[in-house]
Amino acid sequence: MNKVFPNTSTNNGHLLTYLDTNPPNHRLAIGSTTALPPTPQSFSENREFLSILTDVLRKHAAQDPDLVAQAQAFAGPGGSTLGSGGAFFPQQRKQRSTKGTAAGLGGGGGAGGGGGGGASAQGGAGGAGVGGHIHLSDSRNPPDFGRIAWPEDILGSIEVDGSGHIVGEFEPSGTYRIVTNEGIMGLSDFLRTKLVERLKEEERTG
Repeated sequence: MNKVFPNTSTNNGHLLTYLDTNPPNHRLAIGSTTALPPTPQSFSENREFLSILTDVLRKHAAQDPDLVAQAQAFAGPGGSTLGSGGAFFPQQRKQRSTKGTAAGLGGGGGAGGGGGGGASAQGGAGGAGVGGHIHLSDSRNPPDFGRIAWPEDILGSIEVDGSGHIVGEFEPSGTYRIVTNEGIMGLSDFLRTKLVERLKEEERTG
């Protein structure tokens, strides 16, 4: 659960944080906002927090039960289209630069600047022994089944083999935004717990 504290460095400002410490540690805060609830216009992200988040995801995303379930679903019938923010991308299509291919990095993910979430990748159904990538997406705005989350909601992607096992390392998307018009960052219970544990560790060590 996110906490809100007054930001003493600015008038009428607020700090958003996962920690209970008061006064909050600016270094570990999610970011600051001049309005509640925060909006993309009022919110300023804390780059150090974003760096910590990325490190936590690199270390623990592969163990996230929700992502593991997506990877296993890929190996089953119809595995080329995953709901709950996941979308499988067959490796043989990975190098193409068209929308909805590759891993959704650097502004991809099947949604450009204007249209809605892109259609899922086609082909490469599980069981054919074809690997690919699935997205780890924010839970604040889950896409419809078989659709791809907006780039601003895609935290990153990870490689899956043809049997539905996660075999690669988490790669950040480069397009993720902590606050969007749909709300503030929403992680799974597992990843949120790992993030809070890391933040508390950082707080203890100073």
